[in-house]
Amino acid sequence: MNWNGKNVLVTGAGGFIGSHLVSALLERRANVRALVRYNSRNSHGQLSDIPRSVRGRLDVISGDIRDTRFVRNAVDDQEVVFHLAALIGIPYSYIAPSNYVDTNVLGTLNVLEAVRDAGISRVVSTSTSEVYGTARYVPIDEAHPLQGQSPYSASKIGADKLVESYHLSFDVPAVTLRPFNTYGPRQSPRAILPSLVLQALNGDVIRVGSLDPVRDLTYVSDTVNGFLLAGSVEGIEGQTINLGTGTGSSIRELVDKTCDAVGRRPEVVVDEARIRPEGSEVHRLISSNALAMEKLGWYPTVSIDEGIRAMVPWFRENPNYYDASIYNI
Repeated sequence: MNWNGKNVLVTGAGGFIGSHLVSALLERRANVRALVRYNSRNSHGQLSDIPRSVRGRLDVISGDIRDTRFVRNAVDDQEVVFHLAALIGIPYSYIAPSNYVDTNVLGTLNVLEAVRDAGISRVVSTSTSEVYGTARYVPIDEAHPLQGQSPYSASKIGADKLVESYHLSFDVPAVTLRPFNTYGPRQSPRAILPSLVLQALNGDVIRVGSLDPVRDLTYVSDTVNGFLLAGSVEGIEGQTINLGTGTGSSIRELVDKTCDAVGRRPEVVVDEARIRPEGSEVHRLISSNALAMEKLGWYPTVSIDEGIRAMVPWFRENPNYYDASIYNI
């Protein structure tokens, strides 16, 4: 698709992937309406890092994805909707599960209802590899059974099934993207790689949970390219598509790769507070990206070693962006 002049709504625009997606759309001269959650500080999250030189086509609106009328107004006059707004921290979902249902399930329902009424040409909804739970087989394709091993993953399964139902019941032109772990500059230390990088840069100890789980990590520029394709490729309505590299790294391996990239080797300590409940831990997530290659023409371009090396300078140059001493749930 030629994004030049297209009216595009991005929910969750102030977050990690959302802000990178907004940047990519602005670079392609789309008119971007960026939905961020209202707060009294008038903070737009990571959108503040977008260069002023490309902000002329950016309209930031503050509100709440759980508010039906607000979402309907946000969708008005748009052509494509990228729905990324969600509560995403797994540990916090053990503490506040109802918040996850309200935001991830009811928020997605609000978007689908608004899209249905507005006649949007495409809505891309964001899933997560966590919906698969611990792999029954690898690589994990889109036919793999879903298993809610945390309240977070259960809420995302609910959202995914709503998207599926609105396509089948009401012909809503929806595509569900299921990214495996995305990483890169500006990401919160709630995620494993920023946590490792910050700790390796700033301390003498790296605290981790279990060292054994295996994850398939995709650099943010590759994930964003997948979103752009999902919003533009014809004939993929109703599809659910994985985005992943097809290779896995254990947390132990990620620690080693991070230390190599940073050039320091602090002591590694297993912190009990960072270990998930045994039944909730997802031990192995490795993607099959065959469908993404077939339907989107998408493939990853950045290896895990290249990606870690690329993200380290940003965290080194922005030491006050996050507090490395706090365990972020």
